[in-house]
Amino acid sequence: MDWQGQKLAEHLMQLMLVFFAVVAFITGYVLGSFQTMLLIYAAGVVLTSLITIPNWPFFNRNPINWLDSSEAEKHPKPQPAPISGPKKKVSKK
Repeated sequence: MDWQGQKLAEHLMQLMLVFFAVVAFITGYVLGSFQTMLLIYAAGVVLTSLITIPNWPFFNRNPINWLDSSEAEKHPKPQPAPISGPKKKVSKK
């Protein structure tokens, strides 16, 4: 799953869970059944999980192109910057 796919999966998960929570609450309230509310919400969580957890092809629309190992050997590795001590300000009086 690429970065955009992860963003899409999280967005879908949030929308679907809120949607099922609202539908479950309204249905449970109208029917006066707490059990029905919980069953509808549980079904929503299962459906949301089936849609957002697997690595479906529509989550891979923007793949990351990694540098080939033979190409990576041609480019020098970045070197860490030299660490210098803290600089003291000299005050002129």
